Amino acid sequence: MEFISEELDNYICAHTSPESKLLYELNRETHLKVLQPRMLSGHFQGRLLSMISKMVRPKRILEIGTYTGYSALCLLEGLEESGELITIDVNEELEDIIRKYLNKAGVEDQVQFMIGDALELIPTIDGNFDLVFIDADKSQYLDYYELVIERMNPGAYLLTDNVLWSGKVLDPTQKDDPDTRVIMELNDRIMSDERVETILLPIRDGLMLTRKKD
Repeated sequence: MEFISEELDNYICAHTSPESKLLYELNRETHLKVLQPRMLSGHFQGRLLSMISKMVRPKRILEIGTYTGYSALCLLEGLEESGELITIDVNEELEDIIRKYLNKAGVEDQVQFMIGDALELIPTIDGNFDLVFIDADKSQYLDYYELVIERMNPGAYLLTDNVLWSGKVLDPTQKDDPDTRVIMELNDRIMSDERVETILLPIRDGLMLTRKKD
């Protein structure tokens, strides 16, 4: 998942604005209490999510894959004051920690947290989105994309995580791995989609930044 040296990564993080005390607390609690803490966006990527959200100034954000809520809190930093973030996760076991930190941040009134299958829940949500973040079940990435692109406003942005998949997208021995194949198909699909423009950022495990054309 890491493509640069630890020393260079440390330098990059040292020259990136720090995470807040609350985010640090959530980061630490996730690593201490939750399985697979590497799924957390973390300091560096979290600051990128915050920066992009602040540039877009979205009124409505959709997040697919909440995990412990770290990325949601980062995305909320750029949300318009009267805006709303809808975040969906299939794992109900993490609800307590998510709500705990939403309450600590004082943003619970701006967040609609939904538990279940995003492919089933998104069609039940009214309205479109200005910013979407996908970081969930890799086997459903193509389905997520086709569903959300229709629900994005012109000029809206989509962030898709893990699109380099630890470099497996270049490994011919992984071509039959279902998750790897879906991610490769998604990357090709976005590149060929005339409705959007995109750039693949070599950040952590690969982050695709896609803009829906006006």
